[in-house]
Amino acid sequence: MNKQKHDITFPTKDGVFNMRVGAIILRDGKVLMVKNNREPYYYSVGGRVKLQETMEEAIIRECFEETKVHFEVDRLVFIHENFFPIQSGPYGETQFHEISFFYLMKPIEVEVKSESYTSEGIEERLEWLPIANLKDAFLFPEFFKSELTCLPAEIKHIVTIQEKRT
Repeated sequence: MNKQKHDITFPTKDGVFNMRVGAIILRDGKVLMVKNNREPYYYSVGGRVKLQETMEEAIIRECFEETKVHFEVDRLVFIHENFFPIQSGPYGETQFHEISFFYLMKPIEVEVKSESYTSEGIEERLEWLPIANLKDAFLFPEFFKSELTCLPAEIKHIVTIQEKRT
């Protein structure tokens, strides 16, 4: 029997905890990002880690689901603690506490194509954004704007608090 594994996302009385992975996919001075027609911003390739799944397994799975390419992990670059409010969605209006692990993926020369959808069924598309122009882009995580210009040699821990936690 093949049981579907559950995402490491769970609501509490104080908000929702979420564990995710994100990919840093670079080529020719550009980074691959995702966009959909509902949201005004770009976001990293990636998604939620599932129970009993390593983070590396999760990022490889998420990359394939979103690009139809089998990427390999180069190295972990960022650990991001993100505290932010959401106004709607399956958990309603609440605070999120999200921990994301961003992996640099090994370069590839094949073309990527998006056949993925958000958890609400909205079609996604992939776009290569010039790293030099990210300062003008509306994207998450925001630290990509400055940090992708010169990736740190060691793992960097970043904390973002978008609204005062109660």
